[in-house]
Amino acid sequence: MTDEFNMSMRKFLKQVGVTSQQAIEDAVRKDGGPEGKTYEAKVVLTIDGLEFEHTVSGQIKG
Repeated sequence: MTDEFNMSMRKFLKQVGVTSQQAIEDAVRKDGGPEGKTYEAKVVLTIDGLEFEHTVSGQIKG
């Protein structure tokens, strides 16, 4: 892989992480806060032009 590819991928993943955290925090605030709650979370990543789908599942605990 080229340096340009690696930098582009890291930039994309950083954007995904930052914007996802902000969106989750906003949703949890609207739900009344995380105290004592567990949220089941799932992220599905697809890439147009590739036969690619990657799913990550987990829990977010308050």
